[in-house]
Amino acid sequence: MEPDPQREGKWRIARRVARDRTISVVDPGARHGRKTSSQRRDGYKAHIAAEPQTGIVTACEITSATTADGPTGVKLLGGEPSDTQVIADSAYGSGEVRAKLKAAGHTTTIKPIPQRRNHRLGPDQFTRDDFTIDHDQNRVTCPAGNTATIGSKGQVRFGVVCTECPLRSRCTTSKTGRYLLIHPHDRLLTEARQRWKQSETVARYNRHRPSVERIISWVVANGNRKLRYRGIKPNRQQLHTRIAAINLRRLINLGLCHTPTGWATNPT
Repeated sequence: MEPDPQREGKWRIARRVARDRTISVVDPGARHGRKTSSQRRDGYKAHIAAEPQTGIVTACEITSATTADGPTGVKLLGGEPSDTQVIADSAYGSGEVRAKLKAAGHTTTIKPIPQRRNHRLGPDQFTRDDFTIDHDQNRVTCPAGNTATIGSKGQVRFGVVCTECPLRSRCTTSKTGRYLLIHPHDRLLTEARQRWKQSETVARYNRHRPSVERIISWVVANGNRKLRYRGIKPNRQQLHTRIAAINLRRLINLGLCHTPTGWATNPT
């Protein structure tokens, strides 16, 4: 329930869905999930880590549909050496995930999360990257040269200085002036967006992305996008079994055979 904005002191059924809402009486672990703003998928979510050059899946997990991709991806990389090159899409591009991967010694080629844009402003509107952030002095300078202090929770309000600003039409439609929220991992996110502008970074991502999509298609092929069991535990066992079969098939295609020194692929 939530307060009814049209009737003071009254309540109405909430016009939203609780994050951890139970959606099935026969499968209490299933949850609502969204791949995009228009694509809803109920149930569970499968996560995999794979080696794009060989197509071998190195780790997998299944969670409820509401579980974020990034933290789960970090867990899947827990056994990898510290110098692993991590390639992923923007679902793994949060500041928290990037910080954990950096702390683990990994290098990353992760597509940045798109910056929010005001649909009421034009295509030449100012974004976060048009503002100069001085993290040491806790202040922000806007494109017009006005400066504001970063609050204790990362909030930045330019207030009345925006009233007569000649660049206002490109910056904000708010009557109270431009507002920014500086993320705790702002430096990492900014660096990631700057690296993404480099052609070699995008080329590396585009070179390996099709291989990852191909591996995902192997996992969900033949009706395996729909789960066969109720609950995370049995479906996790089914996912691990399927991944093992896919890896075995892939190893055979790579030339797996038994040599005098043990199993090998493409023996010389």
